[in-house]
Amino acid sequence: MNRRTFLQTTTGIAAASTLGIAGCVGTASATGTLATRVSDRPGDIDDFQRCAVTVREIRVKPVDGDLETHGVEETTLDLVDLQGDRSALVDEVELDASEYEYLQLPVTDTEATLADGSNATVEVPGEAPLKFEATFEVREDERTTFTADFTPVKAGQSGKYVLQPVAEEVTVRYADETTAETAGEPTGTADGTTTQSETTATETTATEG
Repeated sequence: MNRRTFLQTTTGIAAASTLGIAGCVGTASATGTLATRVSDRPGDIDDFQRCAVTVREIRVKPVDGDLETHGVEETTLDLVDLQGDRSALVDEVELDASEYEYLQLPVTDTEATLADGSNATVEVPGEAPLKFEATFEVREDERTTFTADFTPVKAGQSGKYVLQPVAEEVTVRYADETTAETAGEPTGTADGTTTQSETTATETTATEG
């Protein structure tokens, strides 16, 4: 092989390698982090000494895609400890940077004790995942915090309780903003301007397992 042929061959290989690398980089999706938290607003939570729920996965629905299921480390949360401004982290997952229609939390197990020490039955209606109708974004290389609010509510005279989402208390917060969003709508002041201060929720540690 003469020098000219050698140079042409090596140049071609280098160009092909560069194109291959560029192709791989071009197919990488932009991602961000979704931190899902749980809180509890007043329903019939005062009836309980303990109302623990277990979560093993988070589901999200992209605006332009199918429902996604993301397994997380099993986490047990006691809703009695999550009243008012308190919340607890379920887990953080990496998602494609995109807009999402809603979030679902399947509750796989419940354990409840009433204030008088007796056991209580707490169910999810139809054993379906709790659905939180709040649109949110996952932004590239940023953290979005989605706080899902739900509470136990007495089911008539049956003695049972059901878990219900509290839509007006669902909040979304972005890492680069101080404005909280409630049920997908920005929270503003009386004069219509966005709030520049943020109330920091008191965090509580989740019980593992």
